[in-house]
Amino acid sequence: MKLLQSLDNVVTPANGWAATTGAVLSPMLQYLYGSNRQDILVVLLMMIGMDWVTGIHAAKKDKTYSSEYGLERIPRTLFLVALPALANLLDKVMGTPGFLFYGVTFGLIYHTWTSLTANAARAGWPVPKSVVNLVGSEIKAKAERAARKENR
Repeated sequence: MKLLQSLDNVVTPANGWAATTGAVLSPMLQYLYGSNRQDILVVLLMMIGMDWVTGIHAAKKDKTYSSEYGLERIPRTLFLVALPALANLLDKVMGTPGFLFYGVTFGLIYHTWTSLTANAARAGWPVPKSVVNLVGSEIKAKAERAARKENR
């Protein structure tokens, strides 16, 4: 009897909706991104999230942050998330198993790492000097962009 009472917390409408959503989305995500690619996609999503956090803090520090800034980032983020799916579909069409997917995804990870590292440096967070030297051109470009926003 106690087991049945404990199932009352498990069998809820919310859990039913979550299970249904997962059952519908999982095959779609597997079709779009391929199977067994969760790890690299999690890395990309974490990088994008860290880029958002560091970008917001850097923009607040140089006083160029606005709600427009955040809204402008949404289409960019959707593009970054959709591009590996497009590359995977092109791989399927061309018969190149993972060539474009991994090339595009690693390229996006590197680009996003450069951006988030430059943002962290601009925000004044501790970034090793050798890493700052690697992304110096990105830091300069972001500083110039921030100065242009400030002068508007």
